Amino acid sequence: MDSYDSSTDKRSDASEIGSAGDSKVHVFSSSSELLDKLHEQWSSVKKQPFPAMYSSVFGGIILDPAMMVIPIDDHMVHRGHGVFDTAVVLDGYLYELDVHLDRFLRSASQAKISSPFPRSTLRSILIQMTAVSQCKKGSLRYWLSAGPGNFMLSPASCPTSAFYAVVIDEDISQCREGVKVVTSTVPMKSPLFATMKTVNYLPNVLSILEAEEQGAFASIWVDEEGYVAEGPNVNVAFITREKELILPIFDKILSGCTAKRLLQLAPKLVEQGLLKSVKTANLTVEEAKGAAEMMYVGSTLPLLPIIAWDDQPIGDGKVGELTMALSDLVWEDMVAGPETQRVRVPYV
Repeated sequence: MDSYDSSTDKRSDASEIGSAGDSKVHVFSSSSELLDKLHEQWSSVKKQPFPAMYSSVFGGIILDPAMMVIPIDDHMVHRGHGVFDTAVVLDGYLYELDVHLDRFLRSASQAKISSPFPRSTLRSILIQMTAVSQCKKGSLRYWLSAGPGNFMLSPASCPTSAFYAVVIDEDISQCREGVKVVTSTVPMKSPLFATMKTVNYLPNVLSILEAEEQGAFASIWVDEEGYVAEGPNVNVAFITREKELILPIFDKILSGCTAKRLLQLAPKLVEQGLLKSVKTANLTVEEAKGAAEMMYVGSTLPLLPIIAWDDQPIGDGKVGELTMALSDLVWEDMVAGPETQRVRVPYV
């Protein structure tokens, strides 16, 4: 092997590295050069999809999309040690912010992540960030991480945990078209991890990819006992032929905030004589596929009719009237519900 002579190591361009035959990798010589590159990437975007972000690492709200980043040594990035939650922004109000925030902190406690701020401060940050964003319709997403500091498994030596949040400008409207779903063959999470909202979503991603490969919208998980569990990032609900609204028990799945609100609102249809009862219960796949109507339930849907499962029609294979009646109940709650459910955003 030829010996290496450092005196002959010359580069024609100090900003490029590489050897003969290799593509040269650019070396950014300054932060301003890197920022210019990031701005260039965003320059072709006509509408900013993320009008505001908060980072406790930076200590404030960020409006420049090029700076909406998190450190690579953050344990949420390289170890998946983080939790998250969401809330809907609709007509200038935050829907169910408090119940989502409570679940967020329960998930953080289960994941052994302490918040850098008290709950009241987290809530205030989210409201202020939404106000500054000027977004009237969309969603919030926010994370608690074990924080940046190193690439070890344990976060013990990390200086502090981290809180991040972002406003997502997107259309939020009722879903009136039905979708098709399939049974997922991807193993679902164990109850410990399924009941907390962590950033470990690889099973969820693989589950929805599997569905898309089969021409379906999404999938349904079935637990090891053969009972219907949930969708990849939503709950699922059924209306039986006896007009009972049934949601799977939350013991082994995420306790969906919108699903729980649906259980609170649905008795109105019982009072009107449209539904016989409202409950949570275990359902086998056979029982579930024999339902008259089926739907996904989630924050940004809020209800999405399901018309076929594994190519088998649900009911008559059409969007059900009771599904839409339930959707109307939740939607009305979102746009004109009580102050306990809706927080007005003080836009600046």
